Amino acid sequence: MEHKRSQWASNIGFILAAAGSAVGLGNIWKFPGKVAAGGGGAFLICYALIVLFVGFPVMLAELSIGRSTQKNVVGAFRRLNPRWSFAGGIGVLTLFVIMSYYSVVGGWVMKYIAVYLTGADFSAFGNDSSRFSAYFADFISRPAEPLLWGAVFLLLCIYVVVRGVSEGIERVSKFLMPGLFVLLTGIVVYAVTLDGAAEGLKYMLAVDPAKFNGGTVVAALGQAFFSLSVGMGIMVTYGSYVPRTENLAKSAGCICILDSLVALLSGLAIVPVVYITAGPEAMGMGGGFAFMALPEVFSRLPGGVFFGFAFFLLLFVAALTSAISILESCIAWLTEEFGFARLKATLLLVIPMSFLSAGYSLSQGAMDIKLPWFDFTNGVQYLPMNAVMEKFTDNLMIPLGALCFCLFVGWVWGTDNASKEIEASGHSMAWKRLWAFLVKFLAPAVIIVILYFTVGRGQGLS
Repeated sequence: MEHKRSQWASNIGFILAAAGSAVGLGNIWKFPGKVAAGGGGAFLICYALIVLFVGFPVMLAELSIGRSTQKNVVGAFRRLNPRWSFAGGIGVLTLFVIMSYYSVVGGWVMKYIAVYLTGADFSAFGNDSSRFSAYFADFISRPAEPLLWGAVFLLLCIYVVVRGVSEGIERVSKFLMPGLFVLLTGIVVYAVTLDGAAEGLKYMLAVDPAKFNGGTVVAALGQAFFSLSVGMGIMVTYGSYVPRTENLAKSAGCICILDSLVALLSGLAIVPVVYITAGPEAMGMGGGFAFMALPEVFSRLPGGVFFGFAFFLLLFVAALTSAISILESCIAWLTEEFGFARLKATLLLVIPMSFLSAGYSLSQGAMDIKLPWFDFTNGVQYLPMNAVMEKFTDNLMIPLGALCFCLFVGWVWGTDNASKEIEASGHSMAWKRLWAFLVKFLAPAVIIVILYFTVGRGQGLS
């Protein structure tokens, strides 16, 4: 007897869960810096256009594969064309590595929540601005504490995923995602009402025609592409839980809008504050910006401890919802392909994942762990394990996976079959020819550009 497949209990639950997957750490700590570096309004316009004409079509392609097959990412490709099962394998491997280091970073966020709850006293590391960097460097270089915080974060993810799709993931997403928007909106209101915030908003939103250049387009391309959780198979797995009565195109549009809205609100929350306290030259992106530069900024604000707590709580929600989707996609592969129960599958996955997590964490400073990395510009380099893991997923596997999805839907399974699945709910897609063109031609071209800059030139876009 075939096992009855889980489904989302409601469409809003699916949209919130999928949006939670897309809304990750990159939306909050990378987007503000990229807006500032990419020309403000010019970057925002490029970003919106790329989400519309590249991100949305690829997401819809992934969702159509999932709902058509009702399978995990490996099983979906095998059902439609067994020769393309490798594409699903790319997705699972990518997610496994991402989850290994995402849980570590999630632990960092939890540590900082605890720091701000207890008063955020960094004085033991000096009285100047360097104390925040020194505190973070000291913390991540410890062998045990970061691993313990990462284990707590991973256990939270496991608890949600083991409870199942509707009772675990959907129920938590219905609570966390509205909470994220309320929290983020509150931070925005606080930020934009500070003295001098108007100049920061002008800096972020003003459109300078001279900023419409190749660098801005490439930066917007990378941010939009990586922030939507496409190219990893997550949307195939989540799409496989969607009933055929739901409007798939409308759902994909809502996910893209919610993800972009969080990114925009994050910019409105961070850019004015940094502009007021430290100037635009202090604007950065990535973990160093979040854990070193922003705590310094918060220390200069009235009520900075509360603001810092709210910010890291926001980061925690974004990290948790994304990590849940990553873990669920891996668990779905194990339960469906090998017949394991959810709890057993989770344990089988987490044990090897923990070793990889330990390597990522220890290579931050506790141990000198280096691995080879190759790109066509720099050749073979031996880099810290944490840097190689991030480059492996962000620079290579995610764009490669997305390229496989586009080529498969556009040229193997066919956009006609995909369109029939999208329209299975009874909602016609009048623009399906445009969508087919985007999936077959524009999106693959964009992904090749991403691969050129990240692998060919040894740069990073995410």
